Formats: sequence, structure tokens, C-alpha cells
Amino acid sequence: MVSILRREPLVRILMFGRGTIATIYGRVLEAAGHDVEFYVRPGRAAEYGVDVRLDWIDGRRKPFGRRVRESFRPRLRESLSANDGFDLVVLSVGHHRLAEAAAFLAPRLGAATVLVFGNIWEEPLEAVAPIPSERLVFGFPQAGGGFLADRSLWGALLPSVILGRAAASPGPREQAVHAVFRHAGIAVRWEGDIRGWLWLHVIADAGMFAQGVRSGSLANMIGDRRAFGAAFLTARELLPLVEARGIDLGRHRTALIPFRMPRLFGVVSGWVTALVPIARRSLAAHTDPLAAEPRAVLADTLREARRLGIPTPRLDEQVEGRV
Repeated sequence: MVSILRREPLVRILMFGRGTIATIYGRVLEAAGHDVEFYVRPGRAAEYGVDVRLDWIDGRRKPFGRRVRESFRPRLRESLSANDGFDLVVLSVGHHRLAEAAAFLAPRLGAATVLVFGNIWEEPLEAVAPIPSERLVFGFPQAGGGFLADRSLWGALLPSVILGRAAASPGPREQAVHAVFRHAGIAVRWEGDIRGWLWLHVIADAGMFAQGVRSGSLANMIGDRRAFGAAFLTARELLPLVEARGIDLGRHRTALIPFRMPRLFGVVSGWVTALVPIARRSLAAHTDPLAAEPRAVLADTLREARRLGIPTPRLDEQVEGRV
């Protein structure tokens, strides 16, 4: 029996790291009654301090969310062993850090399920080897934001998350992770081909990050319909790359709509980010266009395109010499 499965929905959760996504979801899951701790590198607990100030939009409430300003005291730990008794580990790090994180976690998991919660550009199981495949659930957060210079977190949470489904119906671990989010008032949207969905998300990010380089930052794109339209156009030229990697684009018709109508969705995105607080918050803290994750997404996308012989003229023009 998987330890996370039990009648009582409250489970013991480890958030790996104390980044934006880990902090937002860790706060929400703890508020729902789950037992939540955060793993940080040795020496980082003192650097982080006792409290973190949050100013975020909670999208679970009201049509456009509710602003929440609060101080949160996360429980940090600097060590981890297989005997610590965690039911669920939420692994949300930049895709370029997954291999290192997985190698650290694998011998320390105990019976825990691992939710890989973010971008993946390699084959998913290879990206987090040597964690056993039967322990893994793949998903994607629907939250954003970042830490400001004063170390407060400025962010937003949408009312749902994405979880992957490899078979016709979710397995026990997927169902258990679903129950954790549901208990916290967060809906789950299931993706039958999570591998393809994640790769499409990476090329969407590549389009956004490339335009962020040109605009000076993602924050500078807020309200700029032309910038968003250009981002969708850049992502559209990368669709053959995803297809060349074996993804059936016909299974992702909804996800492809912004790429098929980039100018229309550019106008919509400009309007939404200018006027809807929850959308604006997701970009406002992203002021460095070449932070570690954007740089890695752009470099890895270009590398794979060149390996497969897929032309990327727009992407080349936007980021040449910068990644």
C-alpha cells in the first residue's frame, strides 16, 4: 500500500527548496492542514531567516482572486534521510537542476511519492533518474511570481494545477496527489500526454523568454500586445521541433490555439496582463531576462533544434550571442 493513500487526507509533505513555487504551494498546503517542511541546502536556513513576507493573489477565491498579505514561517530542514517519513516530496526546480536534485533525493525518499512539478525538456523518466519510475508523478504548477529585493514574495496562484496521466485512468499515486491538492481547494486538470504537454510548455517558455530578452524583461511585456504576439510567433516556429521529437500534436489541439493565432492571443495577453491582477503578478517580479532558468530553456531549445536540423530564425535573431 502506498503510504500517501489513507482515509485521512492530511499528509506529510516535503517541498524541495524554498523557491517561489515551493513557497506558494507549501503555504497553501500547510494552511489546509498538511504537515509541510522545506528542504534547503546546509547553511541556507540562517540565510533565509525565520519568516517570509508574502503579497499574493489567491485565485481560488473570487472571479479574479483575492489579495493576501501575510507573514509565513516555513519549517526549514537542512538534512534528509529515508527514515524521515515523508509521504510526498514536491520537486519544483529549474529543469537544468533536475538531475542533481534527483540524484540527491533517490537514496533519501523512504516510501515517498515524488511530484515532479515544473518544466522538463529531456525524456521525463531520464530527467529524474535514478528515482524509481513507480514513485513518480508528473505535473505542472499554475502559479507565478518571484522574490523582490527585500526578499518578500510577490506572486499569484491560479485555482488549478496540471497532473499527468500515462494510462487510461490515474494510478494510485496520481490519485493520492490529486487528493492532496483537492483538500487544499485546488482543482486538478489531467493531461493524458503529459510528456507532450510539458515539451509544448517549454517551447512556449522559449518564446516568452526570447521576447523577454528583446523587451528587457518579462515584466516589461506586461500590457504589450506586440511583445506577446511576437512570443507566440517564436513558439510557433518551434512546433516542428516538438513534432520531430515524436509528439503527436493532434493530441494537444487546445494547447496549440495560441500558437495558431499568435496575434489574436497577443492582444488578449496584453489586455489580461494589464488589467487582471493575477496575470500581472505572474510576470511583474521577473526583471532579469537571463536568469538561470530562462537562459537554460533558451540554450537547451536551440541545442536540440540544431541537433535535429530544425530551423529557428526568429529564436536565433532574438537571442544570438546571449545564451
